[in-house]
Amino acid sequence: MKTSLGARIGMLVLAAFAGAVYGVVGTVAHASTLVGLPIGLVLGIIGAGALLLAIRLLSDRWAAIAAGAGMTIAIVLFSGEGPGGSVIAPAGLAATIWTITVPLIAVAIAMWPQIPEPRAASGAGVGREVPPDVSR
Repeated sequence: MKTSLGARIGMLVLAAFAGAVYGVVGTVAHASTLVGLPIGLVLGIIGAGALLLAIRLLSDRWAAIAAGAGMTIAIVLFSGEGPGGSVIAPAGLAATIWTITVPLIAVAIAMWPQIPEPRAASGAGVGREVPPDVSR
């Protein structure tokens, strides 16, 4: 089934927006730790991968690319120094891992090969085994 151009553009914009929102939230929260463990970074990476995978499985490659681009742009914009000199996400190992890992996950999920759908057998019963009759 083909979708209209308007629906397609709307889907891509929505996917990019969802990716950007998650990119902002992850960039702000990735530095969170719990008892010295980088729980914000781990949950952020898992969440980014889950969002991208869900978009790819429910839609298509282009929507996953749009979401990954939205995430990456948000990460780059919110990782730098603001106009007033303030920094939302200070540089460090967690920030470097977040900045590199999320775009790599986005590329891996977007470029993963399409899994072909199983084809229906043409013809009634051709090439298929008939299950044994167990009612006797």
